[in-house]
Amino acid sequence: MRRAFVAAAAGWASALPLAAYAASRPHATSVPYTFALAVYGLGRVVCHQLPARSFSLWGAQMPVCARCTGIYVGAALAAAASSVVPTLRDAAARRMLVLAALPTLATLIYEWTTGVMPANWIRALAGLPLGAAIAVIVAAVRSAPREPK
Repeated sequence: MRRAFVAAAAGWASALPLAAYAASRPHATSVPYTFALAVYGLGRVVCHQLPARSFSLWGAQMPVCARCTGIYVGAALAAAASSVVPTLRDAAARRMLVLAALPTLATLIYEWTTGVMPANWIRALAGLPLGAAIAVIVAAVRSAPREPK
């Protein structure tokens, strides 16, 4: 189960720049375009995809915004390191999640109160700990021994 989670997290984080690359190729075959269309379509389900809030690679907007990119990269990195994740108690998991959400919350409060959007790299870095914490919690839950019923 853990391998599937690691593969899914790494696959999605890898698909984001690959889709931007495929979308930027003017003479690509239908296979890369179909891949890009699928990734951008899934990105649309989970993200607002506003151009001003997204990174651009190879002249193409990424499938998700900078904050989501940071969250997914953080999740992929933490999932890859999930073999060293101990079982978490509920209270510890909640504390870790709240602390990891603080940088993202700080950027949101800054945006809402000043009307100024932080740079995309700041938004992405703020999302990294949140994605990592979520991945650590998911990995810990998946690896926790099941209690008999």
